[in-house]
Amino acid sequence: MLAILLLSIFLAAMVVIGVWGMRKTSTLGDFFLGGRSVGPWISAFAYGTSYFSAVLFIGFAGKLGWGFGLNALWIGLGNAIFGSLLAWLVLGRRTRIMTQNLDVMTMPEFLMERFGGKYIKIIAAIIIFTFLLPYSASVFKGLGHLFEATFHISYDIALLIMIGITGVYLVLGGYFAITLTDFIQGIIMLAGSITMVLVLSGKNGGIAASVTQVMQKYPLHLPPAKQPPLILLGALVFMTSFGTWGLPQMVQKFYAVKSEAVIKKAALVTAIFALVIGLSAYFTGALSHLFYEQVPVVNGKPAFDRLIPDLLTRHLPEPLMAVILLLILSASMSTLSSLVLVSSSAIAIDLYKGHVNPQVSKENSLYMMRFLSALFIVISYFIARYDFAIIITLMSLSWGAVAGSFMAPLLYGLFWKRTTLAGVYAGMLTGLATSVSLFFYWGEAWSPAASSVGMLLPFLVIPVVSLATKPPAASVVETAFRGV
Repeated sequence: MLAILLLSIFLAAMVVIGVWGMRKTSTLGDFFLGGRSVGPWISAFAYGTSYFSAVLFIGFAGKLGWGFGLNALWIGLGNAIFGSLLAWLVLGRRTRIMTQNLDVMTMPEFLMERFGGKYIKIIAAIIIFTFLLPYSASVFKGLGHLFEATFHISYDIALLIMIGITGVYLVLGGYFAITLTDFIQGIIMLAGSITMVLVLSGKNGGIAASVTQVMQKYPLHLPPAKQPPLILLGALVFMTSFGTWGLPQMVQKFYAVKSEAVIKKAALVTAIFALVIGLSAYFTGALSHLFYEQVPVVNGKPAFDRLIPDLLTRHLPEPLMAVILLLILSASMSTLSSLVLVSSSAIAIDLYKGHVNPQVSKENSLYMMRFLSALFIVISYFIARYDFAIIITLMSLSWGAVAGSFMAPLLYGLFWKRTTLAGVYAGMLTGLATSVSLFFYWGEAWSPAASSVGMLLPFLVIPVVSLATKPPAASVVETAFRGV
């Protein structure tokens, strides 16, 4: 009953915020970037809540917490230092300045204007659409199953509820609504994560005692010969931390800050947020060694995705379980809204406005962005509803494929004036092809390593090709680097 009450209040608040955001949204820039007027706290929470979703709390925390034990905490620490603090400090200022100098709103627009290539924008938009939209459908699918299990309603009805609520506050309010809801959702995530750790560790004598017991139990459950290699842990830290540097939905947060003064404050707040959320999730995963002797088995295979949900429902009181439900819902909806917004922009801004009809009015651009956001949510519903098998593959590939395509081009574009269009083409295709091919060659278990290699190789390819090709136009470079 409490869960239903809290959920009703939460969803009603999302709708109200969507209506409020609509009143503040009059241009495409307002809808996609909040008019570049977002402050430090809102920016930090928008970044942090887009970073973490139900995949962390249900999938990663269970599988990696069990597999690596307390070593999984290194992933959370890496996410806080490299994926949050360093990302803001290294990318924040230059990204904000250059996107304003070049008058761009999206990653594909930045690549086109920075390197002077007409077709690179189309290729980048297709990559974003291909790999981020199906991922958003998979998040809807996970939320649908969560509601089905918690409230004992049909999966179809649960899915329709999530589609409807997300559609209302995203389509109406755009970035203004997303950032405000991210702030609220971030507070819920912080409170829920801390409380979850305190309650679960309290059942084993407190945090210090729990740490000692996990260290004792872990080698009994997983002898050294069965423990995953540390190189895989390093790949996970690298992929989940530095991967954010190339994800459009994360980099977009730097475009929207209202001033350079925001960046250092937002960096610190984001790092603290990521540290609390990351360490809480992976510590909870490691605590599973104190409640289970083995991972639940379904159809003869370990069901890691059931480990954390089963742990929480068995050992948390109902009021706290209601808060944890909101925690997972908040984490997923914030990630989902960012994914849908960036995916729809790939068509509305980068393809239609950029190539099909460049003269489209600001009002019609805004209508199209709203329409496409709604359309993509509907498409996500049908993909999630009919459970197309391709989603599983695309979800696993998305992080490495997108980060491998954009991380190196973005960094070289921000910091190296000699970078050429040919170098960026070569880097993007190398990162994409490497991530995808190694994923299938090495298998899903080694996908973090495949993604990491795909993210690193373009850093070697781009300078080699750039130095062997014609330098970029001086006027473009001068415009881009003005004031940095």
